[in-house]
Amino acid sequence: MAITRSLSDADLIANLQSGNRVDESIRSIYQDHFEQLSWFVMNNSGSRQDAEDIFQEVIVDFIDAVKKNKFRGESSVKTFLYSLNKYAWLNELKRKGRAMQREIKYDKDQDSQETDVSHFMSAREARSQVMTIVERLGDACKKILVLFYYENLSMKEILEKTEYETEQVVRNKKYKCLKQLEAMLNEQPLLKENFKNALNG
Repeated sequence: MAITRSLSDADLIANLQSGNRVDESIRSIYQDHFEQLSWFVMNNSGSRQDAEDIFQEVIVDFIDAVKKNKFRGESSVKTFLYSLNKYAWLNELKRKGRAMQREIKYDKDQDSQETDVSHFMSAREARSQVMTIVERLGDACKKILVLFYYENLSMKEILEKTEYETEQVVRNKKYKCLKQLEAMLNEQPLLKENFKNALNG
């Protein structure tokens, strides 16, 4: 990979929020942080390939956080990336059944960002679980619910993006979709809380 000019935190955030120079920004993140992030993975039961896979996940999560204004510059990009990296690898180890918290070796000065990152990632996972349920409602319901709850569109705006005749028809359809969703959630009580988190995340 060619050497890329390191970007300041402010430039990185501005680029990712605007969608400009994204590739250059990702190369800068890789150049400045990958080796240290990979060291954590490889020092905690992971391989170089594991580190590369986790890094890709971290980049996606970081861009997602920036675009949703979940990263507000209250910590450095470095600290936020390290916390995302730790959270992602701990989850992977937990999934593989290979980790105990006491075995994890990590710098104590990164802990301050843990709560915010954990909340962001938990909300992201909750949305993913809810979307899995919404998928089962069919394309029509999925479209209306996503436009209303995730994109915060009004009934009038949803009407313009769908083929329904009136706003009242859209409201009626949304009501029926929610009743179907409620019935599904009643079958899986644990998802109810995730549904609330997903709408508020």
